[in-house]
Amino acid sequence: MKNTKKAFEKLFKKPAFSTKDAKAVGISAASLSYYSKMGFIERVSHGVYRNPNFESSAPFEWQDLLETAQSIPEGTICLISALAYYGLTQEIQRQYWVAVPHEMGLIKRPKTKIIRTRNFKLGRQQLKLGEYKTFIYDKERCVVDAFKKLSKESAMHSLKAYLKRTDEHKPDVSKLVKYAKELRVDLIPYIEALT
Repeated sequence: MKNTKKAFEKLFKKPAFSTKDAKAVGISAASLSYYSKMGFIERVSHGVYRNPNFESSAPFEWQDLLETAQSIPEGTICLISALAYYGLTQEIQRQYWVAVPHEMGLIKRPKTKIIRTRNFKLGRQQLKLGEYKTFIYDKERCVVDAFKKLSKESAMHSLKAYLKRTDEHKPDVSKLVKYAKELRVDLIPYIEALT
């Protein structure tokens, strides 16, 4: 039990951990099941666990999204979830939107929409909130993706919100156009109409 306790201490340094993480520190899947039934750990979803006493310093409204994205290998927050994070959508997050490389195998998480994408690295950046470290697409990638995957109304709203200059945000139209070209989306007419 002493070695197991030390192993769990390592795992509890992160907000959530996977079966793979547990195996790396010497804890079997059977042990995870046992400790989960005992209430020592909490099963979040298939193959994902956490310390039930964990208190995050990340904003409460983003904790479940961050935990979900972090639990998916190479998971990157995208589309509606990322647009909501940036304040570029009016849509309500009914599920978490997470992008993965196109060739990745089957992944399932509760309340999560997995988006398989080519050009996976384009606009991908690290996001750190509280103890969570994961990835998110930058604003420009999210706006371009909105024109590919969301309704025209949602996409137009995100572009309009993106182009609005504020003290904290200066739109980078050249970067937006560059991304649009790479992702084969013709944004020029929409940008011209809004500027």
